[in-house]
Amino acid sequence: MQEKALLVAVQHGNQEEERFYSSLDELKALTETAEGTVVKVVTQKRDRIHPALYLGEGKVQEIHALVDEMEIDLVISNDGLSPGQQKNLVDKIGVRVLDRNQLILDIFAQRAHTKEGKLQVELAQYKYLLPRLYGQGLALSRLGAGIGTRGPGETKLETDRRHIQRRIDDIKHKLEAVVNQRAQYRKRRKENKAFQVAIVGYTNAGKSTIFNRLTKSESLEENQLFATLDPMTRQIILPSGFRVLLTDTVGFIEDLPTSLVAAFRSTLEEVTEADFILHMVDASHPDQMQHQQTVTRLLNELGAEKLPMLTVYNKKDLLTETFFPSFHPSITISALNSEDRKRVLTEIEEVITASWEEYEQIVPASNGKLLERLKRQTVILEQIFDDAEETYKVRGKIAPDHPLKYSMKVQVSSDNDGTISGES
Repeated sequence: MQEKALLVAVQHGNQEEERFYSSLDELKALTETAEGTVVKVVTQKRDRIHPALYLGEGKVQEIHALVDEMEIDLVISNDGLSPGQQKNLVDKIGVRVLDRNQLILDIFAQRAHTKEGKLQVELAQYKYLLPRLYGQGLALSRLGAGIGTRGPGETKLETDRRHIQRRIDDIKHKLEAVVNQRAQYRKRRKENKAFQVAIVGYTNAGKSTIFNRLTKSESLEENQLFATLDPMTRQIILPSGFRVLLTDTVGFIEDLPTSLVAAFRSTLEEVTEADFILHMVDASHPDQMQHQQTVTRLLNELGAEKLPMLTVYNKKDLLTETFFPSFHPSITISALNSEDRKRVLTEIEEVITASWEEYEQIVPASNGKLLERLKRQTVILEQIFDDAEETYKVRGKIAPDHPLKYSMKVQVSSDNDGTISGES
């Protein structure tokens, strides 16, 4: 049965109305994703947050009355709450009180499926809960189960401080092995020169939709926030035959605290290890500009701002005539349209190869292994078979630092036009 939630939010003195209500709409969506039902929203304008209660005392009394009258199960704050604020609100209102951060963690806990994802989320949950323990345990535990009390796999979170500390130590130990394993996997991909494309974007921008359609995969695809948490990687083939690895990632979100970033560390590492970024944007969303800026800022924080990127404006069928793309290079599509998806693949290839070097290579017909490597690891523009010589003349584009350049013993052509030529 879905829990009934009352949302509370403070509009700070200089906070723009549009930003405030957009944030509140997102909190509603997060609550629904956590399988809660929003039955009431209470807001208050204040110059600053009340240090002990978040809201003013009169507003807290009003909320207490609403909780009794409407049989509310939990109260969710739009801002992060200090341990003291959370304790005081629970004592005065009498039901569970969560903040935005704890709500997101709860969603992460329900969405994690891999061993690493579950461990990362559980660790983040316990680090969050540890300073909020007091008295005989956690107020959340006293007041029953539900949103905010669930660990990965619907397990109930521990509430004893000693048990939590032991569990944190145990999780850290297990994570070391899992993270090392993932690092080895990424290292092998790099050694094999597998070209990696990471799909990023604000949550619910259509990342899983484009990923599933391009890879014919079955990652979770819902009209909900954080439908994807664990990174998933599949191979796709671009129009020239060039093969790349495509990774679907967790959606970014505004004001995601540093403490929560660890909960999808594996996904973020997939982004930083990528060769190319596909930035999905829900172009129909009223706050799409803000969403783009959030993603850009997080990419900068990850050190991924210099990676080549294609911005894909999704949901073109819902756009008005006033829409104008603000990021370049870009393409406007519907992820559900097969012709549009073909355009995405073509555009990816064009953006990738824009900074690559052109080469020409003579390949003996007997050297099928080299020909296959050229098809897989470079973009072939032209391939002509010479019957008399029994050779292929291959013209294509190759990454400047690709080791295949040197195994082909190529040389820069004498006309100094940047073209690489050679014989095997």
